Amino acid sequence: MSQGGAAAREAAKPQDRGWAWMVLLAAVVLQGLTLGFPSCIGVFFTDLQHDFQASNSETSWFPSIMVAVLHGGGPLCSILVKRFGCRFAVMLGGLLSGVGMVSSSFCQSISQLYLTAGLITGLGSCFSFQAGVTVLGYYFVRWRTLANAMASTGVSLGFTLWPLLSQYLLDEMGWRNTFLIFGGILLNCCVCGAIMRPVHLASESPLESPKPAEEPGRRAEGAQLSNGTSPHPELQQQTRTACFQMLQKYLAFDIFCQNKGYQIYTIGVTWMMMGFALPHVYLVPYAIHNGVEERKAALLISVIGLINIFIRPFTGLLSGHRVFTGRRIYLFSLAVLLCGLSNFICVISAEFSVLIVYCVILSIAMSGIGALTFQVLMDVVEMDRFSSALGLFTILESITLLIGPPLTGLLVDITSDFHYVFYNSSFFLISAALFMGLSFCALEKKNKSKEASKVPLDSHSRYQYNEMPTEPQSETQSPPVVVYITSI
Repeated sequence: MSQGGAAAREAAKPQDRGWAWMVLLAAVVLQGLTLGFPSCIGVFFTDLQHDFQASNSETSWFPSIMVAVLHGGGPLCSILVKRFGCRFAVMLGGLLSGVGMVSSSFCQSISQLYLTAGLITGLGSCFSFQAGVTVLGYYFVRWRTLANAMASTGVSLGFTLWPLLSQYLLDEMGWRNTFLIFGGILLNCCVCGAIMRPVHLASESPLESPKPAEEPGRRAEGAQLSNGTSPHPELQQQTRTACFQMLQKYLAFDIFCQNKGYQIYTIGVTWMMMGFALPHVYLVPYAIHNGVEERKAALLISVIGLINIFIRPFTGLLSGHRVFTGRRIYLFSLAVLLCGLSNFICVISAEFSVLIVYCVILSIAMSGIGALTFQVLMDVVEMDRFSSALGLFTILESITLLIGPPLTGLLVDITSDFHYVFYNSSFFLISAALFMGLSFCALEKKNKSKEASKVPLDSHSRYQYNEMPTEPQSETQSPPVVVYITSI
């Protein structure tokens, strides 16, 4: 009996052992398939433009919609995960991604491509990626940090391999057949989701498949509606309160209004995203336009991904050093500033050797931005509100990710000069870096002056940039805490 009980306990604790490492491998592949996929769109930019007789602005809406939906669909994905579990969300996302790319191979206009490859594939990638990150929190407890770091290498691998594969298939069989093959490749997200089986604890239901609880008020309201009578005013008030609580849970407007640090950081990153994605969309067309061979032009994006594989972990370790505790925002601003300044290299020359140097410097700066984005967010908000703060943060940045490339493409169409891509990108990145760095410096001085004037504080907060802490929500928490993270 004791042996049976011990075996049951071992089966009920799959964390950090056995099948958990298979789930980690699936998460690596998943991140390469989803987050790494948009990196190859620039390879098809010129061909799509010629086939559909579209302008730079019209063509750039396609990758913009895909990336914006990938980043902004987090709250919808979290609802899906809570309702049906991580495995279902990942497999549904893989199915949507595959269907979207297969459908895009039959598109007859650029607007149809917005719907298929942009919206459907982007939403599917969002579901698969975010649910895949979430399931790691269930399978890893002791090694959770290591697991997330290893899973993020899949993004760099995808960033390296997707452009090379895209250029090869494009040369061999054209963009339509390539998109058809991509649909089959993205269906492998369903295989990764099948590996992510629900986690069970002893005498409990699966952690990641919570049962939808039906509230008594909702049952009563349904009964009244079925009898043809209007709901009681109290039930209407409960419904409005529930809607408000859901909005507050997934979109933290109260934190944005009260927490100056979160407000500055969210505005700064949202403004930064107007220029951050421009080199990824226009670098390959810019190189081809200036006489670089198509295969070499596709190699530029792969260089960025390859360097990211080695630099990003180092940047994460460096930012975790105690010297940078409370000062990561300045390290982040420095990385954004370097990213903006690096764009002037492309303006100086469009030779392949110069563009390689540009990609190396850009990759280093991108590694810092990618490694620090969510660490800084954790510094400026309390962890019990991090999930809701992240929801508003990703939605706002997805808006500027959506409109940035098309607006720049319109400017290129008007001027017929690709240099404005890098001028625009530099403007947004440098201004965002200066805004965040100087604003947090002023906020830090303001907080220090308050402390010097001996303002009584009930408790010392470890969140340095929290001018006005938000009220913690009294929510029942089930271990482990689920955090939905979208990596850049």
